[in-house]
Amino acid sequence: MKVVVIGGTGHIGSYLIPKLVISGHEVICVSRRNRVFREHPTWQYVEHLEIDRTVEEKAGSFGKKIRRLKGEAVMDLICFSTRSVQMMVDALSDRVGRFIHCGTMWVHGHSEELPTRESQKRKPFGSYGIQKAAIESELLEAYRRNAFPATILHPGHITGPGKMPIGPAGNLNPEIFLKLALGQEIALPNLGMETLHHVHVADVAQAFVLSLENPGRAMGESFHIVSEQAITLRYYATAVAQWFGNEADLAFQSWDQWRKDVSNEDSRLTWDHIAHSPNGSIEKAKRLLNFKPKYSSLQAIKEAIGHYAKTENIEALQFMEK
Repeated sequence: MKVVVIGGTGHIGSYLIPKLVISGHEVICVSRRNRVFREHPTWQYVEHLEIDRTVEEKAGSFGKKIRRLKGEAVMDLICFSTRSVQMMVDALSDRVGRFIHCGTMWVHGHSEELPTRESQKRKPFGSYGIQKAAIESELLEAYRRNAFPATILHPGHITGPGKMPIGPAGNLNPEIFLKLALGQEIALPNLGMETLHHVHVADVAQAFVLSLENPGRAMGESFHIVSEQAITLRYYATAVAQWFGNEADLAFQSWDQWRKDVSNEDSRLTWDHIAHSPNGSIEKAKRLLNFKPKYSSLQAIKEAIGHYAKTENIEALQFMEK
């Protein structure tokens, strides 16, 4: 098929596009600049178009430019507003055979009945989750109303080489991994029982390809794309410490106390993650798409941290290789 990937030079696209090329598809990559997150020999077979989505959407021309590419399938990795998705639906209705959108587990808001299923009522909070839930609703309504061939994939915390994982404290500060490697004490908010649900970027790419190859089962549907199991903060920290032969030295603090000792950015990210505490079921994706994550949460995290240690030449974290 001729596949147009919007935002294809980023983390997901740098794994997805090589898979598409290897599978025999003709690929057009649309992005603001021709600089890929991850090099791969298959990029030489990809047509790349530099288009600034923000600029073109303001001019009302982005959807038209995508339509002119005459893709049989469009994969949109960087749609963040209902206005953006409405432009896509208007431009591509009756012009495309597949439209696969990258959503987020954040559409669910606070976790309630676990593991969360795709069928559960959306109760998002925060602008990102609210907008992504509205996009999902728009696409599913377009499918019901006019058979617009939409599929929505909801990844969890994406990680892998080059992408720092959300850490055991629910933020992106890498210092916590070094402390665990050195056997030092770390503090976790509350009792460390909130959950995170990671997914390796290669598994996200796998899900996009499976959605493309199974249109009858994928169209008009949403799917969680995460590892087999979510992990608690305290289990996460304990497992990382064990990679280095240590027993985790954990302290637990009330939220108000914990947030006083970290930066505003770390506090903001941690609250966002523990307030959501995602824990998603992938039974639907397994049943309809034959989705089989290659990586557990910890395997994905370990590969990402190992890559970070090598890239930054942090000897203490390189003990993970032993």
